[in-house]
Amino acid sequence: MPRDLVHGHLIPGEISPTRFVPDLIPRPEYVGKPAPQPYTGGDIRTADEISKIREAGKIAAAAIQAVGRQIKPGVTTDFLDKIGHEFVISHGAYPSTLGYRGYPKSLCSSVNEVICHGIPDNTVLAEGDIINIDITAFKDGFHGDTNHTFIVGETSEEISQLVSRTHEAMMRGIRAAMPGRQVNIIGRSIEAYAKRFNYGVVRDFTGHGIGQAFHSGLIIPHYDSAPHYADEIKVGMVFTVEPMLTLGTHEWDMWPDGWTVTTKDKSLTAQFEHTIAVTENGPEILTLFEGGLA
Repeated sequence: MPRDLVHGHLIPGEISPTRFVPDLIPRPEYVGKPAPQPYTGGDIRTADEISKIREAGKIAAAAIQAVGRQIKPGVTTDFLDKIGHEFVISHGAYPSTLGYRGYPKSLCSSVNEVICHGIPDNTVLAEGDIINIDITAFKDGFHGDTNHTFIVGETSEEISQLVSRTHEAMMRGIRAAMPGRQVNIIGRSIEAYAKRFNYGVVRDFTGHGIGQAFHSGLIIPHYDSAPHYADEIKVGMVFTVEPMLTLGTHEWDMWPDGWTVTTKDKSLTAQFEHTIAVTENGPEILTLFEGGLA
């Protein structure tokens, strides 16, 4: 089990071989390349494009549901990757993370002190752990991106509150995304709420524009970045809101794999994410699945 036996912190584990994707499923352009092509488009999506992002987002959300049903003590994060991978490809979509800048798996599994981008491996989940599952699906040329933090079995009230409050922070950020405002209102809303509980708010990993590109140039901070990040929120914009809150510092370390980000003080951290479209009446969440996780 890849954990530090002295402190119980996560350490790198063994990564299984790359999973197979049928040839008939279209790949994003970056698969097999060191990096995606530079994005040169704008931030506004047409109604047809938003419809396609919504369809991809529903697949990603349903895949997270399928993975969530398998989360329990004794399960490995690699097994969860298998569940997510098979669900996405069974719906004719491509798991966007697989091959993105060399990322080796079909979802991100971030356990306990891992802020984001944890690589599924032979880590065994234990009672009281928390785990974030981040899945993006690529269908009909568009990506839909979402994530959810799950509690493994039973945990403490402090940790349970961190998880539920991180979800509420995301929803507050989403509700703030009204046309005519600046994107920094989203982070201001998130941080104002998180500060009530003395949570750390991760700054260096942000929400992003999404569509035909997995990540466009639009940046959505989750902290109070005013007066910076002053892009106007406009009808037709599509982007993610995905705050990461911690029980300690917002500072972080990176593992040698170049992906796994952990809190510098090893405090626990939770995250939630939705892809949203901005309408005349406000934000619409595109990564919902009927009867599923909000």
